[in-house]
Formats: sequence, C-alpha cells, structure tokens
Amino acid sequence: MAAGLTQAALGERVHFSDTHVSAVETGTKPIKLDYLRAVDDELGAGGFLVELWEELVRDGTAPAWFRDWLEIERRAIALRWFETAYVPGLLQTEAYARATLAGERLTPDEVDQLVTARLDRQAILTKDRPPLITAVVDQAVIERGAEGAKSMMAEQLAHIVACAQLPFVQLQVVPTTVGMYPGYGGPFTLADLPDNRRAGHADNQLAARIGDGAEDVATLVGRWERIRGYALPVDQSLELIKKVATSWS
Repeated sequence: MAAGLTQAALGERVHFSDTHVSAVETGTKPIKLDYLRAVDDELGAGGFLVELWEELVRDGTAPAWFRDWLEIERRAIALRWFETAYVPGLLQTEAYARATLAGERLTPDEVDQLVTARLDRQAILTKDRPPLITAVVDQAVIERGAEGAKSMMAEQLAHIVACAQLPFVQLQVVPTTVGMYPGYGGPFTLADLPDNRRAGHADNQLAARIGDGAEDVATLVGRWERIRGYALPVDQSLELIKKVATSWS
C-alpha cells in the first residue's frame, strides 16, 4: 500500500488482526465502518476513505430500490419513522437485523452484506449533527420476536432504551389497547431535508416507493399526526418497553 505498511503492520496499528486486514482487502470479509474509520485515521486520509466507501461500497450492498432513500436519509435533519412489525433499522442490533432476514432465500454472504449495510446506516447517529429522530412503533414490535430468541429481544429492547437516552431520539409506542388505528396501513418514514423539502418512504411485500410530491408528503404527514396521537407519551412508552423487556430476560 502507498503508506508502506504490511497487512500485519496496519492491523497492529488499527487493532485488527492481519487476517482481518487480508480478508477485507481480498473481499472475503465485508468492510465495517469501525474498521474503515480506524484505517482512515491511521493513514491520515481525512475522512476520504469513509466518504468514498459510503458512495461506492455501502450503497452497493443495499438493495437497488433503497439506494435513493439512503442518500435522503444521510442528508436529513429530521426523521419521523413509523413501524408496525420491526424495530426501525437505525435502532436495530446486529442479531435482530439478522433475525429479520431469516427465511429469505439468501446466501450467508448476502445476509452479511445486507446486515452490514443496515448497521452502517446507523453512522448518522454518531455524526457531528445527527438528525432529530422520532420513532413510533406498534406494541407488537416489542412483544414479538424470533422463536427461541429471548436473549436477542432482551438485548434489542435494552438497545432501544439506550438509544432513547440520546438527546435527539424520541421513541413512542402505540399500545395494543388502542385497537384499530391508521397505522394498519403500513410502515413509512418522513425525512425533513436541509433545503426545507420533505420526502417520504413507504414499502410493502413487493415494492418500496419514495414520495416527494406535495400530495404524497401531505398524506404521510397527516397519517403521522393521527398515528402519533394514539401513541403513549415518551416516558410511558419507555416504561412499557422496560416492562416488556423483563419478559424476554
């Protein structure tokens, strides 16, 4: 490499094994953001490697239909996220992310790539100016887990509670006592962008769609306001999550 370092020397400096460095360079192990940041710092690249990887590698591991939304998500100054079945991707643990792919016709390498892409999106939580994130989830999200995976759900709910302590993250739960409500229409996300534009993202079993037209955005904003009106306040939501977490431990 241009810095004159062997794989062993680089690995020692960034605290990864030379086997890990070799596997990344030969493409047999997916690149993860913590590794790339360490290499970027060691080589004095000033963030160039991370930026290049975000554009060329991470987007390549994400589903093609999702790449446009990734760019919107990275630029957003605020995200409003409603989920009926899964923990929002930005708040998922690795084990939970893997569990959501169970049963899909994917090779182990494809699963690794999709999980890596999902987890690396979480880099927006640690950037200098993270977006304001408001997540509303149906109570079923915290009560339904993979069969035989109690420890996974206990870890995931603990992670949610930890994320909710961040000053820019709010989490609310729509309790099952509500009955039928507008959220039955499916999950979606709204993004506020720096240029005062808004965009929405919604998906189903067959396709995903980005809507940035005035009518689409207005529909999702109206749906969001109605759904959030059914949700518990933040403090009560966290208490419910902590209570449910005990049943998974």
